[in-house]
Amino acid sequence: MSAAGLGQKATVEAIGAFILTFIGAGSIIATQGATLIVIAFAHGIALAIAVSAAMNISGGHINPAVTLGMLATRRISVQHATVYIISQVAGAIIAGYLLFAVFPTNLGKAVNWGAPSVSQISIPQAILFEALMTFILVFAVFGTAVDSRAPKIGGFGIGLAIAIDIMAGGPFTGAAMNPARAIGPMVAALNFTDWYVYWIGPIAGGVIAALLYQHVILKNQS
Repeated sequence: MSAAGLGQKATVEAIGAFILTFIGAGSIIATQGATLIVIAFAHGIALAIAVSAAMNISGGHINPAVTLGMLATRRISVQHATVYIISQVAGAIIAGYLLFAVFPTNLGKAVNWGAPSVSQISIPQAILFEALMTFILVFAVFGTAVDSRAPKIGGFGIGLAIAIDIMAGGPFTGAAMNPARAIGPMVAALNFTDWYVYWIGPIAGGVIAALLYQHVILKNQS
């Protein structure tokens, strides 16, 4: 693929991660983390829009865990995966900084600028929780966007997956399910507490879901 083609893919991945992070973290700041269903649907709708807009250009990963799942199943090259992940993280970090420009500082600081955090559970539990939620998300990605038999619903099913995950896990881990979404506000806020939870858990869950779908559900499918 040409450099220009890869550049277009990188651009839409960055924009998609920006949309998810800005709207998702913004909903947390706006509600001060108190209205879970609003936060869940803000993330879900933002991701559905981002995935649908990017799907025909980059595949609409918008998440390093999804990209690594695609890499593990040989649906993307190492070069493309590297560029995608860098772009996703860059888009999320830009969103994190722009949150400072539009929200009152006192509101942003009160919720760590929308960055996820571990609460009420242990670190191992948090990693497992993030892995399980990301498993559900990537399973939805494969079932609605990768499988040739998938219904033509764009990013709708993927957005719903992230919304229901947040309803279950939001109070305990922030339900990031996405290393880029987590690290963007963390970089902007210069607060990296438990950052590794949001890399280890989502990547493990995403890769397991991708491999399971590829080698069990898609087995013998043309």
